[in-house]
Amino acid sequence: MTKHARLIKEANDQTLRYFTRRHFLMDCVKGLGAAAFTSFLASCGSSGKTLLDVAGNPMAPRVPQFPARAKSVIYLHMAGAPSQLELFDYKPALQKLHNQLCPPSLLEGKKFAFIRGVPKMLGPQAVFAQHGESRAWISDHLPHFATMADDVSFLKAVQTDQFNHGPAQLLMQTGSARLGRPSIGSWVTYGLGSENDNLPGFVVLTSGGKTPDAGKSVWGSGFLPSVYQGVQCRTKGEPVLYLTDPEGMSRDLRRESINAINEINKQEYATFGDPETLSRISQYELAYKMQISVPEVMNINKEPDYIHEMYGTQPGKESFANNCLLARKLVEKGVRFVQLYDWGWDSHGTDENLAIDYGFRNKCREIDRPITALLQDLKQRGLLDETLVIWGGEFGRTPMQENRDGKDMPFLGRDHHVEAFTMWMAGAGIKKGFSYGETDEIGYAAVKGKVAINDIHATILQQLGFDHEKLTFQFQGRPFRLTDTGGKVITPILS
Repeated sequence: MTKHARLIKEANDQTLRYFTRRHFLMDCVKGLGAAAFTSFLASCGSSGKTLLDVAGNPMAPRVPQFPARAKSVIYLHMAGAPSQLELFDYKPALQKLHNQLCPPSLLEGKKFAFIRGVPKMLGPQAVFAQHGESRAWISDHLPHFATMADDVSFLKAVQTDQFNHGPAQLLMQTGSARLGRPSIGSWVTYGLGSENDNLPGFVVLTSGGKTPDAGKSVWGSGFLPSVYQGVQCRTKGEPVLYLTDPEGMSRDLRRESINAINEINKQEYATFGDPETLSRISQYELAYKMQISVPEVMNINKEPDYIHEMYGTQPGKESFANNCLLARKLVEKGVRFVQLYDWGWDSHGTDENLAIDYGFRNKCREIDRPITALLQDLKQRGLLDETLVIWGGEFGRTPMQENRDGKDMPFLGRDHHVEAFTMWMAGAGIKKGFSYGETDEIGYAAVKGKVAINDIHATILQQLGFDHEKLTFQFQGRPFRLTDTGGKVITPILS
């Protein structure tokens, strides 16, 4: 024990001789904290280790509940919600209704974000064709991705109950429309840990100029220990803010300072029993290791020219293409969950840059080649078989043209829609060239193969080797899980 730590301990011992009501309450917290953390250890299969052992490496890889098809996940979330009617849900009947007034039956008893009065129907603003042996319908907005039609499974009838961006993104990413729940990536790393103890188990990459409407809570750890929250990395400048040593601080001095801080943290845990102290110890250690490992893995300059051409990457810039390449590099290094958020998919008719017939096409152009390259690259390296790739937004788009206060917009746009939208999955035991679910003839409502958000979460956990009903965390007197009180595995899309 260092001299500094010994002095701290002696001061604590002296203070605790004067037992007050505050100390009594702290002892109670200590007991409850230890009990809660013991429950956490049991659920992770780490019951044979002491708390401080686990604190030394809470992200150590753990065995799932049953053999898994996926070792890692790359989740591509298009924040703002892309229109399924211009991408994957081909509806020729809707084209025939273009510019006709919307039937009252589609409006009665329904809630929309902006539609007021009677809007006009809006035909597809894209040209569709069938692709691959699966004959999947994909629009001309995604010509590169169309070549991967036989490698993915489409979910054509996904539904949600949230029509505003923030709550819908929270529901999609945490299983609840309210703040305070752990994100999917946090649940996954809580259950499985990470295969690289020099990198975060859960990495977040953003593009499009902004974070999602729901903010950084969509990659937060909620009530799970904070060590499981997502670590946001940047593709320009420092990969992680404040990770580098300040001027005059050598690496050896940083090591000594962390050792001293962690000695104090261990004394604090022994005194007060707060499990978050253990997370703090782990985070200091991880940050020290990340100083070398993160800049290396986040550097795409050394990638060969054909890879840059394949993805459309531009080193030194922030872009969705760069993030797709980084996602491959991260899972290749053993990162468990990589979350990409691309902002700018809110296709309203108030602005040309958002319009469904202009801005939307440009957004599709930004993601088409990178997503295709990511799937091809994973496949060529033998990683797609063990990496689950997920694509989608937080809700869908209406077959009616958006209006506000009963007036048409200056540009073409679609309102938020909860009744049906499309997502897709690929790799890690997902069927290839398959479509599940159907909507009606105009793409308004799901009529077959309906899928809820919690069903998607249950399926993700299934492929990672977990029964979604048994991956739980004790909080506020009851066991919580990602899927809460719902969710069922979408077995038709599993191979």
